[in-house]
Amino acid sequence: MTNEVRAPWATRGGATLALAALLGGALVVPVTGAASAAEVEIPTTPVISTGTTWKYLDTNVDPSAGDADRNSWAAPGFDDSAWKQAASAFGVKNNALGAVGPYTPVTKLDHYIDGTFQPAIPTYFFRTTFTLDTGVADQLEAAVGNIVYDDAVRIYVNGEKVANFRDGRVDDTLESNLQYAGENGGNPVEGSFTVPADLLRDGANTVAVALYQDRAASSDAYFDVDSLTLTPKADDEEEPGGDPTVVVAAPTRVILTPTKNPATSQSFSWTAGDVSHEIGKVEIVPVAGGASRLVDATAVGKVNGNQNQHFSATIGGLTKATAYKYRVGLPGSWSEWFEFTTADPKKTDFQFVYYGDAQIGLDTTWPGVVAQAEAKAPRSIGSVHAGDLIDTGSNDTQWRNWFKGMEHSATSTNVMAAPGNHEYSGDNLLKSWKAHFEYPLNQPDNDSIGDLANLAVGDTDVARQYAAYYAHWAEFAAETVYYSDYQNVRFITLNATRDTTFLRPTVLPSCSGADCPSTKVADLWTQYQAEWLDYVLKNSPSKWNVVTFHQPVYSTSSGRDEPVLRKYWVPVFEENDIDLVLMGHDHTYARGYKNTSKTETTGLTSGPVYAVSNSGAKHYNLATEANNVWTNNGATQVLRGEYVTTYQVVDVSKDQLVYRSYVAEKTGSAKSFKVVPETEGERPTYAAATVPAVGELFDEVTVTKYASGAKYVTEPGVEIPTGGTGEPGPAGPPGKDGADGKDGADGKDGADGKDGADGEDGADGKDGADGKDGADGKDGKDATWSPIATTTSLAIKTQPGLKQSLTATVSKGIAGSVIFADRGEWVGAARVNADTGTAKLTRTFSAGSHSIIAWFVPDNGWSAAGSYSTAATFKAAKLQKSASAKVKATALKGRKLKLTVSLAGATGVKPAAQTATVTVQTTGAKRSYTVKLKNGSGTVKLPKVAKFKAGKKVTVRVSLPGSKASSASTVYTVKKTVKTAKVRLK
Repeated sequence: MTNEVRAPWATRGGATLALAALLGGALVVPVTGAASAAEVEIPTTPVISTGTTWKYLDTNVDPSAGDADRNSWAAPGFDDSAWKQAASAFGVKNNALGAVGPYTPVTKLDHYIDGTFQPAIPTYFFRTTFTLDTGVADQLEAAVGNIVYDDAVRIYVNGEKVANFRDGRVDDTLESNLQYAGENGGNPVEGSFTVPADLLRDGANTVAVALYQDRAASSDAYFDVDSLTLTPKADDEEEPGGDPTVVVAAPTRVILTPTKNPATSQSFSWTAGDVSHEIGKVEIVPVAGGASRLVDATAVGKVNGNQNQHFSATIGGLTKATAYKYRVGLPGSWSEWFEFTTADPKKTDFQFVYYGDAQIGLDTTWPGVVAQAEAKAPRSIGSVHAGDLIDTGSNDTQWRNWFKGMEHSATSTNVMAAPGNHEYSGDNLLKSWKAHFEYPLNQPDNDSIGDLANLAVGDTDVARQYAAYYAHWAEFAAETVYYSDYQNVRFITLNATRDTTFLRPTVLPSCSGADCPSTKVADLWTQYQAEWLDYVLKNSPSKWNVVTFHQPVYSTSSGRDEPVLRKYWVPVFEENDIDLVLMGHDHTYARGYKNTSKTETTGLTSGPVYAVSNSGAKHYNLATEANNVWTNNGATQVLRGEYVTTYQVVDVSKDQLVYRSYVAEKTGSAKSFKVVPETEGERPTYAAATVPAVGELFDEVTVTKYASGAKYVTEPGVEIPTGGTGEPGPAGPPGKDGADGKDGADGKDGADGKDGADGEDGADGKDGADGKDGADGKDGKDATWSPIATTTSLAIKTQPGLKQSLTATVSKGIAGSVIFADRGEWVGAARVNADTGTAKLTRTFSAGSHSIIAWFVPDNGWSAAGSYSTAATFKAAKLQKSASAKVKATALKGRKLKLTVSLAGATGVKPAAQTATVTVQTTGAKRSYTVKLKNGSGTVKLPKVAKFKAGKKVTVRVSLPGSKASSASTVYTVKKTVKTAKVRLK
């Protein structure tokens, strides 16, 4: 069976490769006669990606057994005709097809040698091919790939090993390829590799991979090559000065912005140096040397009366922890070379800078603030900006001045900015914002807003209007609501502005009555993001979570208050125990906490740190004490100030965030006030404090979080409680009744079960909660601690699919955490919300039955009997194993495509209550749209990327969120450029 695959094309003056057919694991391209270098082309899509068909062997058989060459199985001529074949990604979890960490395979591998139980198959073997046209190989610089694996791999191209990861235990002196290797490191990991051009050939090229499991008891395996992309040689005419017709004018406003994974990818944006520059490119090369890549950029628009085009590009397949140099522009008119370094997931120590509003003084105050921050934070990986970067969004001069101040740090480190209300000034649709910045497209959609999505289901006027708002917001929230994970910190950005022009869909179905969403848009937009934020935090893989937005939940300046933001967002911050909440807008300074996180120790809290900063020359007065929004809403300002300009440097390490604020500028009216410690509480007292000199430390606080989950926020001079490995910490619960040891903390204390009954086991430390918090026997020795008993109940909100939400309820007002276990296996821990007494945890489970138990672990004591729940059972099942999708295109006026989506095989779901995601990609643009399905079908119009010239191709891929089911990519070609353009499947 032949599956036709077409791809967008781009001419680089180098090589031709067409993805024409997927057959027997081979990507086949018709080989034509010899072609000159000027005639060949290179596709913009990878030659291998997720979904590529591979031949594979998962039978515990060595494919080279009896051969003198143990690597003969990787050679091009090897006979793999008897092997299985299927599409990637491949994997297995406990002998079932299920999620392996954050990755979900589509093809199950056999797990065990005997098919039912350990030992696990030690080595799997994979092969696929792609074919190059005659003359292509000579035009290539290299091929760059990215692989996701668990636990170790070796990669071969045309019989030669090109990369190996974590394979140090493989013994090449042995005859057999069947060996255990790798590290028991948890989730699958990524690796980038480069294939030298001299290994590539015209015709068929064979890629072979050996995947190793680390031990006989391995619980899972995973493999996917999610990209292998060809890199052409740079042409002479693409060298600087090679085209005499190009106006020489260097690009401006060059900026780096993060992707979802900054370890292996990077986004770039800039403004063209001249109005004649209608194309843009990024050239990138490792600083240490290697192949140079030339990548096409997307033209994203001309804004604010400036006729120079804006460009952006995102480059994947980078190597983590690697320094790169790059330049942007076009041949004949490049920027200077800049440098940046990709994230290193193994490292925990770095700095980042937090700025409040720049807005006023962009050509005077702002450059000095940034220069001071750069000097104070030499290890900074980037900066977060809490909105109002400029005063008027449509003022191009202000944008130019803001970028001028950032010209050094923005070209070498990532900028993570949130829009403020002044970005909307004169630019309600944020066209300037989206032209200047390229951010991850992981904004809210119907799959990430929880039960709120159900409001858009149905045929009522109310449901139709909800659906219209959600569809509009899923697109317009792009690049204003997003997150990025950098070395164990999840940086999250929210959009706190409720601008009605921005939020209103172009076409809004009619609806009347109080239930209509049009009557509560500001609340709904805020709640919409709150549900997404809760989802993003509960699924965060990072130890630290930092959120940035503009209008503060606790206002500081006179006359301001944001009750809607506070209503929806603060409960999410507190429940998920976020670490830093960074805000702007009020042109004053404040830093503090919610009173529910206060402890009995002065200067010691346990919850989120809330901060408001001002980094420009605009200043407001602080609110009077009677109108103090913090105090009036159960929060305390530790320090506050007015008429002072600050920047903040945050030092990140394995167990600590150290937040420091510095004075960058102050006026003669500068004042600050500090809470009197002994008055902290419902109505604290503040004493005047001296504002330090410019350049000096203004404020400081330290957040400490141990592997046990214990977290402490300490003021300077306050001793940080212990609680990490090898230190005294909260003991786990004793056995349920001490009778059989299985009910002990970790199931190993049956021999001492009698001690569990009366709580005396704490003396020898054998009753740690899960074997992690009391491993060295010090838990429970502190005589000042006492048993704390609370009734713990457990509820599981069962939902279709593998992802389930667990909620434990304990007595209110007791600080601590709840630990969840599945038949003795650790599931996770969650902090208790002191207001509600609940702890919530969302996890993806393997398919099958599960029995969950929860127990409460207080911060200042140990859990007495009765602090554990009864078991709650449920069965997790994949939403569906597969689905096929068809897409029918119909031409509309204005050369716009209308797509009708049909999904089949959507077992386990009701199509009428589902949505699909339609991803549309052209040569220079990629957008995702949400389409509501009714009886398995729906339509979507594509206004942003729909106007094409003759021969333009658009790739459409349809997926069913939550099930990982999707269609194959389908390519359409616009045949005419008239108003009734014909679009047909090629």
